[in-house]
Amino acid sequence: MSNLYEKLYYLLTDSESSKEANSSLEKNAPENFFRLLMARTCSKIGDRLSSPKTTLAWLLQSLGAPALFTGLIVPIRESGSLLPQLFLSNYLKRYAVRKWAWSLGALIQGAAIAGCAFVAVSMTGTAAGLAIVGLVVLFALARGISSVSAKDVLGKTVPKSKRGQLTGWAGAASGVIAIGSASFLLLYDAGEASNLQYALYLLAASVLWWLAAYINAQVTEAKSDEDAPSSLIEGFSDQLQLLKEDKSFRDFLIVRSLAVGSGLSTPYIVSLAHQQLGGGVAWLGVFIIAEGLAAMVASPAWGRWADKASRRVLQMAMLVVFVLLTSVIVYVVLFAEQSGAAKYVFPLVLFLLGVAHSGVRVGRKTYVVDMAEGNTRTDYVAVGNTLIGILLIIAGLITGVASLIAVEVALAIFALCALCGSIYASRLPRVSKQTDS
Repeated sequence: MSNLYEKLYYLLTDSESSKEANSSLEKNAPENFFRLLMARTCSKIGDRLSSPKTTLAWLLQSLGAPALFTGLIVPIRESGSLLPQLFLSNYLKRYAVRKWAWSLGALIQGAAIAGCAFVAVSMTGTAAGLAIVGLVVLFALARGISSVSAKDVLGKTVPKSKRGQLTGWAGAASGVIAIGSASFLLLYDAGEASNLQYALYLLAASVLWWLAAYINAQVTEAKSDEDAPSSLIEGFSDQLQLLKEDKSFRDFLIVRSLAVGSGLSTPYIVSLAHQQLGGGVAWLGVFIIAEGLAAMVASPAWGRWADKASRRVLQMAMLVVFVLLTSVIVYVVLFAEQSGAAKYVFPLVLFLLGVAHSGVRVGRKTYVVDMAEGNTRTDYVAVGNTLIGILLIIAGLITGVASLIAVEVALAIFALCALCGSIYASRLPRVSKQTDS
């Protein structure tokens, strides 16, 4: 089995072995690579099956919950998993082996989604809305536990020149599943699903989360230094000092902040598509297929490039975001009313935006893992994610208000930020194993 792991490992990554100084890391790399790949893939599939943007939103509508709850679950899920990481990281540093934190988070996420499945067959109206929002809060906190430990575990178990490729292949695998799920939507477009079917859908997601927790626990992880602060206040102070003293980290956070439009712009484009194409569930299936194809095709390529030049991946991906969003604005303002091309334009745009978003995600994840080691990496992830959580709330409010004027205004803000981020990324130092000049 180990020989099979090794052959597939070099087939999916590079043809030559990495020359890591840490021989134990290289020795266990093939098995760790595939265990992490399977665990991350299962978690990504579970994410897609229980997405608050689709599955949970439709479930709330079918249960007759007030629209307020539908509007709450997405920001709670996104920001709720990022904001607590500054607190969580100070506890994580008390433990030498961090894979158990990721597995614990996955177990709780599975339990939260299983709770949503129970709500689907037992509650309605406001009670159902309150229950699902509460479970999404639990899910988000558990997601934060997994997130703050994920990059640390990846950095300790997979050599530097393979990390981006692992992220890329996991994204590609989840894209394949997204296509399968969306194809089911297209075939099933004959009526509304029952609450029991929603429950079964969510239970499948729960099982995948629990399977991911088990697989992740099998990873061979070297011990980290146990470097817990004497108090939480001391820990916060040390972490926030990074923003003042570490220019490279500060520049990375600026670039990451300017890149948030690669993901946040998608609902606005879907809104424009809804206006021009109608609200049939078949179009939702088409859009999910477009994004799934993007992840499947682009993520491995981005991952391989990120292992050589992660800052260049960020630059190129954000430049693509700028071009795409600018093109959408021009099309909607000047040509949409006179053109019948919307049924081609929007699926293509969502496919290409999915390609760009995959590049942003793979590039930033690879960069932050490669730029530090040990507990410093844990601090980078915690501080960065907490600040991005705050920024997501602010960006959501600003662009939400801008969209009241016109959706195109919100897209213009994201486009301008992406262009600035692409330019600013040239200031980032090189951290990849190979030269990224």
